[in-house]
Amino acid sequence: MSILVDRWFAENTFSATEFENLEKLLALKQERGLTISVALPALNEEKTVGNVITCIQKNLMQDVPLLDELVLIDSDSEDRTREIAAGLGVPVYIHQQILPQYGARRGKGEALWKSLYVTSGDILLWVDTDIVNFHPRFVYGLIGPLLHSPRWKFVKGFYRRPLRGEDGQLHPGRGGRVTELTARPLINLFYPQLSGIIQPLAGEYGGRREVLERVQFTSGYGVEISLLIDVFEQFGLDAIAQVDLEERVHTNQPLDKLSKMSFAIIQTVIHKLEKRFGTELVKNINRTMKTMHYEPDYFYLEVDEIAERFRPLMIELPEYRQQRGLDETAGA
Repeated sequence: MSILVDRWFAENTFSATEFENLEKLLALKQERGLTISVALPALNEEKTVGNVITCIQKNLMQDVPLLDELVLIDSDSEDRTREIAAGLGVPVYIHQQILPQYGARRGKGEALWKSLYVTSGDILLWVDTDIVNFHPRFVYGLIGPLLHSPRWKFVKGFYRRPLRGEDGQLHPGRGGRVTELTARPLINLFYPQLSGIIQPLAGEYGGRREVLERVQFTSGYGVEISLLIDVFEQFGLDAIAQVDLEERVHTNQPLDKLSKMSFAIIQTVIHKLEKRFGTELVKNINRTMKTMHYEPDYFYLEVDEIAERFRPLMIELPEYRQQRGLDETAGA
């Protein structure tokens, strides 16, 4: 196993600097006859969304027309996120209003799943909108492997994640707490072939539509690990690449929210293991989580339902098949 992972790491790990020649990427894109979409999931990101959009538009659409489509997939923000995006000429969708016949669930995974329906590119990438130090490498770094070889079907970004401490300063190497305390131990226990992936929960990733429409999305925090496991099990380890995007600075989440993320990720992995072994590993699993809150004079418990619910494969939806011109007999 160690040899397998080491070989994969050596052959499938890249740096974004390898793909910074955008004219070369554009020539590859035209040669392969591919179209590329970027979907920006967002929830109350008015402080950063404008910079993310203008950086992408200038460098990857105006200076070099590498992207064919840029859309905002909003999760019903209560601030000016949608207004800012629309003012910059970006199509804006509220994910709860897409495919309403399938329900309006909350969660980032829901926004990603529904973005497949409202985009058209042969390649679809997702980039978070809370990045403070946004650079076009967060996009072209992911595009690079997908254009260089049909072998790679799914690409994950990774980066250094400094954590802002109580002193207000950024401290290197302290970010990614859910990855290190939850996702990485679970992967090493049950999916050791994936143990070479540096940041399995990174929000900057994407792949070929023909793959993404055939893997399972969860509605919430478990979406990244769900997609990663499904791509691995359906298409193999060598279909996955990872790219060093250098450093990513963003708003760090409070510990209680990270605990809820971990709860959802554990549920997702259990579900995947049940599918693998064809058995119910945990009966009547609890879907509520109690988190402890501290006040100066007392403690109190808050109870949240965190039920990771899975969506059908997008390729199975009649609406999607009709939109894409797929005949009724083409199998998923």
